[in-house]
This record gives sequence, structure tokens and C-alpha cells, in this order.
Amino acid sequence: MKMLKKPISAGSFLEAVKAAFPCTMPVLAGYIFMGAAFGILLASKGYGVLWALAMGVFVYAGSGQFLAVGIMSAGFDPFHAFTLTLMVNARHFFYGISMLNKFGGYKGFTKFYMIFSLTDETFALHISAKPHESVSREKFHFAVSLLDHLYWIIGCVIGSVAGTELPLNPAGIDFVMTALFVVIFIQQWSVKQNRTPALIGLGAAVLCRIVFGADLLIISCMAVLLAVFFLFKKPIEVAVGGGEGLEDLKYDDV
Repeated sequence: MKMLKKPISAGSFLEAVKAAFPCTMPVLAGYIFMGAAFGILLASKGYGVLWALAMGVFVYAGSGQFLAVGIMSAGFDPFHAFTLTLMVNARHFFYGISMLNKFGGYKGFTKFYMIFSLTDETFALHISAKPHESVSREKFHFAVSLLDHLYWIIGCVIGSVAGTELPLNPAGIDFVMTALFVVIFIQQWSVKQNRTPALIGLGAAVLCRIVFGADLLIISCMAVLLAVFFLFKKPIEVAVGGGEGLEDLKYDDV
């Protein structure tokens, strides 16, 4: 297959957006509410709409942004901020490794943006969602990433405005993040022929929670998942895609 060299044309990209939108609807619902929760929490600490907009555009880290609210409110401590942020977002190292083949053909800004916009939910869509034959995979996956990012920005701004104008209590509001992961898991479980990744993830989470405890759950679980998918790559690909390997999930000729 030829790697994509031409820029994304407007017409074909609109088609990709139309194809990607139904796949991103669960993320739309989750990101609007989760982003709004962040905006409300940020506003409760005295930060305005421009802060919410800027963090939604340039940080785009989900749990990292919730963590940043506490860090910003606690005073200047760069080492503490770096350590906490690294621990919370270390899982993205493993996401990035698993997407090397799929993102390998991107060029310039497109490649940078795909790396930057790889969140938990977007990663799940890149792995599970498949475009229609009439839409190239590159345009489709770029549209998925862009739509998810826009949902998050809109949610952050809505929450910031609401938190500034309305007397809202932010206590416990960050639980929406957990609820979003539950929704994504249920959606994946509903696809009977694609339950293998869900079972592997569930088993790894339970095992690591018992063995390593809550403090090391995320890092240990990501390490276990990486090892499992590396050691049993072929059987998992067959179970998930009927024999279509990750190396085949490259980009269509245009």
C-alpha cells in the first residue's frame, strides 16, 4: 500500500466527518458532561472562561486537567506537579506504542495532531471503529480525533460559563470520568464478536488491583496489558477482527 502523501481535501474530509460522527456519539455525551464538570471545578477556583478554553485546546488531558486544578490552587511546586502528572498520564506511553503502526504513515501536522489528541476514549475508538470502504482510514481516524477534541473544548467552555454564572457545588463532580469509562466498556461489551479486549482489560484491572493495590493500579495494568497484547498479538487479532492484523490497518490509497 502507498502511504498518504496528498493533503486532506475538503470534500473527502467532510465525508470522513460524517462517517466518524456516529462512532463518536458516546464520547460526545461523555465529553460534554466531563468537560463541563472540569469547567465548573475550574471556575470554583476562580479561573475564568479563557482558562477553560485554553486548557481544553492545549492541554486536553482529561484526568490531567482535573489534577491541574488542584495543582494550580496549591501553589508553585514544579517537581510535585511533574511527578503527579507523569503518574496519572503514564498510560499514554503504552497507548502510543500500540499505535505506532497505525500512525506511521501520517505526515506533518496530521501526525503531530494524532499523537497529541490520543486520549483514552479516542484510543478505544481508533482500535474498535472501522470506516466505511468509501472513506480512507487516515481521514476517518483524523476526523474521530478532531471531533472528540471539539466535544471536550465545548464541554469545558460550557462548564466554565455555568460555574461562573450559577451557584453550583463542585463536590464529587469529577465522578463523571468513571461513568464515561463504564459507558465505553458497556458499548464494547455489546459487540459480541469483539469482547476479547474487554475481557482482557477487565481481568488485568482486577488482577493488578489485588496484587499491586490502588496506588499502582494504572501503571501496573497498562504494563500487563502491553505484555499480553505483545505476547498474544496474533490470537487476539484473530479473535477481534477475524484475522485482520494491526499491520493491515494502514491507510488507503487516494
